[in-house]
Amino acid sequence: MGPASPHPPRRAQTPGISTSKVQGSDAAARERDRGAREGGEARRGAEKGRGRRAGGGHWEEGLLLRARGSGGSALPRSVHLGESRNVERSSGPRAATAMRGARRAWDFLFVLQLLLRVQTGSSQPSVSPEELSPPSIHPAKSELIVSAGDEIRLFCTDPGSVKWTFETLGQLSENTHAEWIVEKAEAMNTGNYTCTNEGGLSSSIYVFVRDPEKLFLVDPPLYGKEDNDALVRCPLTDPEVTNYSLTGCEGKPLPKDLTFVADPKAGITIRNVKREYHRLCLHCSANQGGKSVLSKKFTLKVRAAIRAVPVVAVSKASYLLREGEEFAVMCLIKDVSSSVDSMWIRENSQTKAQVKRNSWHQGDFNFLRQERLTISSARVNDSGVFMCYANNTFGSANVTTTLEVVDKGFINIFPMMNTTVFVNDGEDVDLIVEYEAYPKPEHRQWIYMNRTATDKWEDYPKSENESNIRYVSELHLTRLKGTEGGTYTFLVSNADVNSSVTFNVYVNTKPEILTHDRLMNGMLQCVAAGFPEPTIDWYFCPGTEQRGAHSSSHSQRCSVPVGPVDVQIQNSSVSPFGKLVIHSSIDYSAFKHNGTVECRAYNDVGKSSAFFNFAFKEQIHAHTLFTPLLIGFVIAAGMMCIIVMILTYKYLQKPMYEVQWKVVEEINGNNYVYIDPTQLPYDHKWEFPRNRLSFGKTLGAGAFGKVVEATAYGLIKSDAAMTVAVKMLKPSAHLTEREALMSELKVLSYLGNHMNIVNLLGACTIGGPTLVITEYCCYGDLLNFLRRKRDSFICSKQEDHAEAALYKNLLHSKESSCSDSTNEYMDMKPGVSYVVPTKADKRRSARIGSYIERDVTPAIMEDDELALDLEDLLSFSYQVAKGMAFLASKNCIHRDLAARNILLTHGRITKICDFGLARDIKNDSNYVVKGNARLPVKWMAPESIFNCVYTFESDVWSYGIFLWELFSLGSSPYPGMPVDSKFYKMIKEGFRMLSPEHAPVEMYDIMKTCWDADPLKRPTFKQIVQLIEKQISESTNHIYSNLANCSPHRENPAVDHSVRINSVGSSASSTQPLLVHEDV
Repeated sequence: MGPASPHPPRRAQTPGISTSKVQGSDAAARERDRGAREGGEARRGAEKGRGRRAGGGHWEEGLLLRARGSGGSALPRSVHLGESRNVERSSGPRAATAMRGARRAWDFLFVLQLLLRVQTGSSQPSVSPEELSPPSIHPAKSELIVSAGDEIRLFCTDPGSVKWTFETLGQLSENTHAEWIVEKAEAMNTGNYTCTNEGGLSSSIYVFVRDPEKLFLVDPPLYGKEDNDALVRCPLTDPEVTNYSLTGCEGKPLPKDLTFVADPKAGITIRNVKREYHRLCLHCSANQGGKSVLSKKFTLKVRAAIRAVPVVAVSKASYLLREGEEFAVMCLIKDVSSSVDSMWIRENSQTKAQVKRNSWHQGDFNFLRQERLTISSARVNDSGVFMCYANNTFGSANVTTTLEVVDKGFINIFPMMNTTVFVNDGEDVDLIVEYEAYPKPEHRQWIYMNRTATDKWEDYPKSENESNIRYVSELHLTRLKGTEGGTYTFLVSNADVNSSVTFNVYVNTKPEILTHDRLMNGMLQCVAAGFPEPTIDWYFCPGTEQRGAHSSSHSQRCSVPVGPVDVQIQNSSVSPFGKLVIHSSIDYSAFKHNGTVECRAYNDVGKSSAFFNFAFKEQIHAHTLFTPLLIGFVIAAGMMCIIVMILTYKYLQKPMYEVQWKVVEEINGNNYVYIDPTQLPYDHKWEFPRNRLSFGKTLGAGAFGKVVEATAYGLIKSDAAMTVAVKMLKPSAHLTEREALMSELKVLSYLGNHMNIVNLLGACTIGGPTLVITEYCCYGDLLNFLRRKRDSFICSKQEDHAEAALYKNLLHSKESSCSDSTNEYMDMKPGVSYVVPTKADKRRSARIGSYIERDVTPAIMEDDELALDLEDLLSFSYQVAKGMAFLASKNCIHRDLAARNILLTHGRITKICDFGLARDIKNDSNYVVKGNARLPVKWMAPESIFNCVYTFESDVWSYGIFLWELFSLGSSPYPGMPVDSKFYKMIKEGFRMLSPEHAPVEMYDIMKTCWDADPLKRPTFKQIVQLIEKQISESTNHIYSNLANCSPHRENPAVDHSVRINSVGSSASSTQPLLVHEDV
């Protein structure tokens, strides 16, 4: 070693590192720094691999080693190995001489070591692997801590050649020199330095370069596989910090089940990564100098573990095609990652098909792939099974679809019953067929005796599966009559073929005696008809009996068969499927005594009889003695007859109570046949205990009954009270009125619930007089409501205008509700005050009809607090049209539609009603005497006035009159025109009212179409609803839709799904029974 430097070294040398680098004077240091700024020889020597000595030649240049990285990897810019650097310059000659001496001594020792190593390697035998030992690194320690800007000098000693490897953040740098020198250490020089000898043995030292500005070495990409560990690469540059851990971004807490292990050299390892950690934002954190330091942000991306086979599905399980049609099937593969493999496997390898693939991610752990297989023109030999196959590391899955290609379409019909059907008179029968059809059937039809049965059958797919080719068609025949037997044929066709099946329907009827006559030739003839063929027997009853021609009450007494008589029987038939007519005759000349001969016809269904009376003439003696008593008896009897006739006439003049609403059973040409309401069923589930009703004031009264306000306890909820209206008869009502009220109850239960009719809530029919419980409408009838609102009406649809007039003519602005003290349910006289909800309540009410546990206050003002606007009128017209459309869908005709028969309830909801017994029509000027009845002539259609025909179209005419009432704010129609002969003449000649004052043009156009002279040209109520929907605002329509789901009615025990049958005058009308179309 040369002489030591006269000055102390710049920093302490790390033990174990051999070095001859010394410091000169300050001048030498400044000279070195200046040389570095000018691109000094020391750094250039490290980068270019050249070595120089100060003030001398280059004799050691060939022995100095140049630092280089393995594979072209660049070393840190300040690293050089074994290179002499020109840093010993000083300001004085003595310092320079000392520096040069030290440098020469170091260079000499270094060259001598290399020469000895070369000489040893050339002269000594090679060492076996068993004898090799790891190389030695100086300084001899596992870790080395230096500060940024300091020098790192590492020396590796081994008998053979060695190789250095530097690893940091997973990156490697290599060189084959014995010494590793970093002139100015940086944070990026932190890492593991490994020296490896020829035998593959190695030694390592980990170097920390403490940098206050850079505590962490970070590698931001952070990936982890589910159920495995994930390394957050954030090694420290200073191992002496504390609280080295992970922290959530923006102060968010880490998942509770997240665990990790911190290693200052490698980073922080997250244990057992879960799928829930995906996109978790993290920082590495540590305390340095009492301050918390965070690394750059890491976002964890988790690759899901594959724990199941892929999910595979095809668009359809089977396909049926005609030859030449395109076959396209979609396979959808679902897995957690895109590593899944998939393909189509075809049974017929000759099939030419195209497959298109489309893939995308749906969420973090949902990978979807579509495999679309297409055959542009399918052939018969393409039929077969196609498999969609997918597999991943867990396993495989597949699903198949079947293709059947036919040369042309087909239809196969399968009757679900015997094609010959026998049914008793008055019973129902369903004719059902199933059929397979491809392509989809284009035409389906039921035909009765060569006449089309329109809208009286239903056809639907047997299942909702898209590939379904099997269909069902049902013809519902209700209450068949004896004349309605015959052939019922189902026809179906598609583009390629048509097919049909015929049912022969025979209606069994009991015999009917058509005629029974005494012929001129001394014969008795009896003609009977029935199916099956009836049998006629003759019986004789002793003694003369007076009875009806057709009777069965005495037939059991006439049990003596007629003796040997000449009986002639003739069979004939009205039609192949009609009743069989039987003619039977006997000779009555053999009868010598008084008595009765019975003609009895019978078959399997029943029997019927007719009677002939025989009485031989006797001597009649005239009676000439008439006593005063006999005369008085005759006079008294005559007077009694006169009194009875007068009373009967008075009774008949009294208007009879009947249900205005009529349910149509069938249409025969221009005649409507109505269902007898007494024949409708009544479900006792409507029954409500009488003791739970508490009656209040009378709301309305008529000739036969009254409507009373009542409170029902437990009608909707077991612990709730509800205000209802109860319709009942007066004590003076007769049997006819009692039957009519019961009929009204049955009609209401048949109709079911709807928001815009007064709905049935319950009834009491057992243990007392009949009570019909309906909704209570607190604001009374619409006619009086409109008249009360005339002064406060605002002719605008804008909400702001309506709100501006909210307080018009009001002294207070208090919220109000329905009155239960002075308000009447149905008032025959104008001027009764009602209190209605506020504007907000009107628009957001969720109660319809009756109310549960709602406080009510007396009406103390003459008008409602809210004004009426055009939007309200449009809403009323829309709601009434909806209610009438519902009635028409139930085949129900109203016959008295007018504003007086519309009730208004909370939220300004309108409800159609039939007052019946609650209206005193005798004292109501709207009802005019016509014949022996009182009719609302001004609201009636011409065909109803002149021909007594009530149809769905006549209800449409009445709806037009109602619209005129509505937009005239309650004026009487045809103002100033009395109902007389002139009025009838003007109606016949086509007179129509002008537009009311407040009606928009569109609404008057609807009125005119409702008043068309031809009933078939009038719109249906469904069409009217659609027309008005265009006029009302979206908010009103939305509110109405919401309110339609809020009605607190009891569940309807029997809901019928019948649709409206053909209207009068329709070309499709027939004499067939009402065929009910049921929803499927």
